[in-house]
Amino acid sequence: MSDTVLDVRGLTVDIATPDGTVNAVRGVDLHVGRGEILGVVGESGCGKSTTIKGILGLLPPNAEVGAEMIELDGYGDLLATPRKKMREVRGRRIGFVAQNPFGSLNPIYSIERQFYELQKAHGTKVGKKESREIAHAMLDGVGIVNPARVLDGYAHQLSGGMAQRVVIALATTLSPQLLIADEPTTGLDATVQAQIMDLISGLVRSEQRSMLLVTHDLGVIAQYAQRVVVMLDGEVVEHGPVMEVMVDPQHEYTRKLINSVPKREELHDVTA
Repeated sequence: MSDTVLDVRGLTVDIATPDGTVNAVRGVDLHVGRGEILGVVGESGCGKSTTIKGILGLLPPNAEVGAEMIELDGYGDLLATPRKKMREVRGRRIGFVAQNPFGSLNPIYSIERQFYELQKAHGTKVGKKESREIAHAMLDGVGIVNPARVLDGYAHQLSGGMAQRVVIALATTLSPQLLIADEPTTGLDATVQAQIMDLISGLVRSEQRSMLLVTHDLGVIAQYAQRVVVMLDGEVVEHGPVMEVMVDPQHEYTRKLINSVPKREELHDVTA
């Protein structure tokens, strides 16, 4: 068993458009260690989400993904994995938490059925009663107060924070070794954002999983990640242990990101 769960080298994503090819991601290298939270940070449009969707095989047909290697420990090269086979990887080996939980939930299936369909799709031989028991325990584990009521309901009946908790529960049901979270607190208020991040990081650390955390918020990276990759215009411009990068950034763009994080005294001045 390797100490590296995910090893990505030389990742490129080229997107064909009516106006020509867009080189959205250019030569990205990153790796996630066992039990580690790796943060990927940068402003909107820098290629963060395109990078992880390229890794997961979730880009549209007009996107061409290339790499020297996209290696998942215990599985092999994801780049060489057919699109249909990647469906087996997502969920069982890699859990995915998207920034819009309602886009991840089926609006016409009850929450209970979505847990059942997930387990059935991955060959887990459980009946509906056992599936409900598993789903109830998973929802309880992510802090949902009345799991039975949520299981009987539908996505549109959930608040944003509750929907994201359901998605996290679904993403971790099959105990994947790696969790990828793409801006998991977008659109949530500050209190719920903190609750969701505490929940996800707690699940990762308590079960020795690994996580690739994508965000535009360097403050979130500083609080939850051990290492950080800084992206700009589809490229990695800096990477290293979080505290080293925060204390002594080597790239001008990283310095600008750090300076954009509100300082405690600035927050005091605003609220005083």
